[in-house]
Amino acid sequence: MNDHPTSARAKGSVSTRSVFGAPCWVSLTSRDLDATQEFYGAVLGWEWRRGALGDHFRTALVGKVPVAGVAAVASMWQMAVAWTPYFAVPSADDAASRARERGGTVAVGPISLPPGRAALLADRDGATFGIWEGELIGNWEAWRQAAPAFIRLHTRDAFDSAIFYGEILDWATDRPGCCEVRYEAGEVVLRSRGDVVARIESGALEAAPDPTIRPHWQVHFAVADVAACARAAEKHGGSVLVESADEAVLRDPDGAQFTVTSRRER
Repeated sequence: MNDHPTSARAKGSVSTRSVFGAPCWVSLTSRDLDATQEFYGAVLGWEWRRGALGDHFRTALVGKVPVAGVAAVASMWQMAVAWTPYFAVPSADDAASRARERGGTVAVGPISLPPGRAALLADRDGATFGIWEGELIGNWEAWRQAAPAFIRLHTRDAFDSAIFYGEILDWATDRPGCCEVRYEAGEVVLRSRGDVVARIESGALEAAPDPTIRPHWQVHFAVADVAACARAAEKHGGSVLVESADEAVLRDPDGAQFTVTSRRER
């Protein structure tokens, strides 16, 4: 489980009860903390501070805004090296139970990580995601602007996945403040407070030998220069899987996949 920059006493902190169903954090499990910091520092310009959970954890910063968590626990906890989005929930236990009832898997948790609770899950098609119950960072809106441009689920059937996540995370319900779900331009689009926060697209293959084709959540980071990030990734032991003028899919030295994009619209 990755570090989360929460503080129960943070001034102006936001509770997951008020932004339930929306992505609220992204985190990376890695094997080598020093190598991970060097790679993402070179590629994305991130700075680092020690995480609240101990020596194996770090929080990535853009300026002074926390944007992501890193946990060097992949080998120790026998977890996959991967970027994972976390969704805000009022109750991690309730959300985990709903996931099980609907054919999902609970890999870790829910466990207490004061000031909240977290769990790592997988949906029916095997895509991994997390849930977080509790306080978010003090200036959560700043995180929304400085962190991922958006997250996208590549899955077998976008409609089926939207139903699965909707029933777990209370999307498109009659609860005030819930996330809105619409079908636009061939994909499912998730909005929170009017902003696009996630997209779901069909076409992934469950048994594909290539992990980029299997169902998975892809984290997209907004950058000023896509080509420069791609060259930095290659120089520091990573690889470029796909590259265009405004977007590139990269893989870090541990194998975790992510996207850099110059697109500011979500």
